[in-house]
Order: sequence, then C-alpha cells, then structure tokens
Amino acid sequence: MCLACNSKIVTPSRRSVLLGGLAALSASALPAFAQEQAAPSPDESLQRLLDGNARYVAGQRTNTDFSVGRASRALTQRPFAAILSCADSRVAPELVFDQGPGDLFVVRVAGNFVNDDGLASLEYAINFLETPLIMVLGHSNCGAVDAAIKVVRDGLALPGHLPDMIEPIRPAAEAALAQSPSDPLGLAITANVQNAVARLEAAEPILAARVNSKSLRVVGAQYDLQTGQVALL
Repeated sequence: MCLACNSKIVTPSRRSVLLGGLAALSASALPAFAQEQAAPSPDESLQRLLDGNARYVAGQRTNTDFSVGRASRALTQRPFAAILSCADSRVAPELVFDQGPGDLFVVRVAGNFVNDDGLASLEYAINFLETPLIMVLGHSNCGAVDAAIKVVRDGLALPGHLPDMIEPIRPAAEAALAQSPSDPLGLAITANVQNAVARLEAAEPILAARVNSKSLRVVGAQYDLQTGQVALL
C-alpha cells in the first residue's frame, strides 16, 4: 500500500504562506546593525507619538525634509509604531504625529476597523519589524461610522460593496444608539475604536502573545479634525 497516497495533504493558509515568505525576505533584508538595534518600549513609542502630535498642533513640525536618510531607509525599515487609521483624506498619521518616512507602519481603511488583511499587515509589523505599539486611531465626524448609524437607525441602503464596510462598525452603532439615540455619533466613534483594540489584543497567535508578554501595547485614540489634537481613549 502506498503510504503517500493515504497521507493527508495539508494546504497552508494564505496568511501562513505570506508571513513565511515575508519572514525570509525580512531577515535577508535587515543588515546586522539593524537587527541588533534595540526597539523602544511600548510606552516610549506612545510618548513619541504624543510628543509629535503636540508639535503638530503647535505648528512646530520637525519632520519637513524627507530626503534625509533616504539611502539608509532603502536597506530596511524599523517603524516604532503601527497605526490603524481611517482612510479619511483629512487624517494623515505621519503628519498628525510629525513623523518621517520609516517611522510609522500605517494601515488605513474607512472606519478604522480590523479585517483579515489589515490584521495580517499588523502581524507582519509586530512579528518581523518588532514594532512595539499599535494605535487604533479614530477621528471626529467619521463618515463611515455615521453611515453605519444611518443603516441601523434609518434602514439606509448603500450601493456596491459599502455594506461590507458597515458590518464591522454595526456593533458600535447599535451600542451608541441604545445609549444615546439623539446624538450617537461620538459614542459610536469611541466604541468602534474600543472594539478594534479589543480584537487586536485578543488576536491569536501573534498579537495576543505579545500583549501578554508586555512586549506589545495596543491603544485607542481619537483625532479631532478641528484642533488637530489626538486624545487617548
């Protein structure tokens, strides 16, 4: 009897193949000095973001010449923070936090929710680039969250693939409407960020293990479109 014929064929998942290939590529691309360089702590990374936002609000940005360090950045990247941000054109994390190229690993999707592709991107940053901090960044007057509220409350019908975008935001909209039917948007924006933080903290096998070991911190924050300030939630 042919043992090979009776053996079970295990097909690797798309994510395992992707991450495995990226691991090999990342290891080969990192020069020795970059691999030995100690990453900042999660708290240090968070403070660096907040300091940068303070400079942005005050109009005292220091990152203005993006040609500096271009050659060294071609060799590797070591972002000190990952940002899950809304795709809103008014929210640009590198500007909001006064950071230059290579400093932030940014994943953007309308409504700043966690989907499989975004999760895999963040897993790459944490697992292979040793990024110690993830910030989920919501913002005031978020159109995606407002649309989710209108779908839940008013039965709004959206065209194309937009309903797929609304579903992950729906729980936040429902919770906000139950708590404050007259003015739910602010509550829903906050709840949506908190839901994303909770999902990332519990994401097995990569993120949850790093959170438990204290080598990774996941925080939620909200950007105010009028003032430019970022407030932690």
